[in-house]
Amino acid sequence: QVQLVESGGGLVQPGGSLRLSCAASGFTLDRYAIGWFRQAPGKEREGVVCISRSDEARYYPDSVKGRFTISRDNAKNTVYLQMNSLKPEDTAVYYCARDWGILGSCTNISGLYEYWGQGTQVTVSS
Repeated sequence: QVQLVESGGGLVQPGGSLRLSCAASGFTLDRYAIGWFRQAPGKEREGVVCISRSDEARYYPDSVKGRFTISRDNAKNTVYLQMNSLKPEDTAVYYCARDWGILGSCTNISGLYEYWGQGTQVTVSS
């Protein structure tokens, strides 16, 4: 049974940091691309960052480049999203997702991801 469980969200002040975790089970992590998406209230879900099965990272909104870093620990079957210099506009529910495993390459198209976690809330506010 495939499961993705996000954790690490919370309330942080602007300029602060959080590290989100996506714990995977039921499949071999390094055979798939894993993406992080976010959805803010009243907005569409958007791709934030992805790591391919060959460990290439793609960052999608220019606003997160240089601030967010994705990494993978295959031994722990976990993908991490390190978020630094957080801004109020980063406030959203963050989801991790696993692709269908056909290509294993990165995309920010949500329909190309097969499994999703339940999400973790990130709130950036003073």
